[in-house]
Amino acid sequence: MIDQNVVTRVEKKYEINAFTAMNLKSILCKTLIQDSHNTNDGYMVRSLYFDTFYNNDYFDKENGLEYRRKIRLRTYDPRAQFLKLELKQKEGEYQHKHSLTIPKNMAQRLLDGHYEVLKELNNSFADKLYTIMQTNLYRPKCIVEYKRLAYIVKENNTRITIDSDLKSSESNMDIFNPSLSLNKVTSKTILEVKYNNFLLSYVKDIIDNTNKSQTSASKYCMSRYISYL
Repeated sequence: MIDQNVVTRVEKKYEINAFTAMNLKSILCKTLIQDSHNTNDGYMVRSLYFDTFYNNDYFDKENGLEYRRKIRLRTYDPRAQFLKLELKQKEGEYQHKHSLTIPKNMAQRLLDGHYEVLKELNNSFADKLYTIMQTNLYRPKCIVEYKRLAYIVKENNTRITIDSDLKSSESNMDIFNPSLSLNKVTSKTILEVKYNNFLLSYVKDIIDNTNKSQTSASKYCMSRYISYL
């Protein structure tokens, strides 16, 4: 069974320092619901990003295009037997995320460039991804990994995440390797606020009172920046 999910929401990103992150964690764990996967230092998120031959998705983001996309494979455990294949599309202030849960053997075929495997799913979203990846010559370009703490407000599907220890590789695309060698990208901590339509007032107050600076940088672009220095 291939699970499919679609999410549309506003996403805002901020850079915060370690001291601010520590204080924010203390507040959020008392006021919001913790993600069930949270640990003391967060849970692992590892994503492999595909991009076109000419890195169009990277440059669309860097150039601030209003309409852009990312395609990635995501796992929370390199030993897992299922991964998420995701398409994120930015349209104005809204992010649309379509995801499919696929088995490891299918993910490996995608890494090997056999995108026709998507046609075997008899799924309209998979067919769309096949067309995009095949016609635009998508290839694996970068693995991004970080630690995440997540907090939830169920009333309007608000999700607040604190991401740290950002690392990446542009030379080894083995997303299944538990001992994958990765390079430190930044010591910055990234706060992401994701919600439908509006933030509840008490959540907005917490975010507004946090010492932060809004950023448009994506973890993918931050991880590939060294290639374009």
